Amino acid sequence: MTVRWENEVIYLEESCAVEEAETLLELLLTNPGAPVDWSGCRHIHTSLLQVLMAVRPPVQGVPRDAFLEHWIGPALAEGKPAI
Repeated sequence: MTVRWENEVIYLEESCAVEEAETLLELLLTNPGAPVDWSGCRHIHTSLLQVLMAVRPPVQGVPRDAFLEHWIGPALAEGKPAI
């Protein structure tokens, strides 16, 4: 499992596949304001990115992928939640 809940933090690890999008959304909706730590993430499916962009949780850490760090990280830091 690449999406997990531990110590009041949602962790994204390794290669997060499409099957994890529903788990991520459920965790974010049942734990409003919970931070997402993606420092262990090396790849993330666009479905999970859509969840993150819609909910806009606080994101912690630096992902293991340069593209995610350089392009996606700043996009997640901007704006307000869509839901």
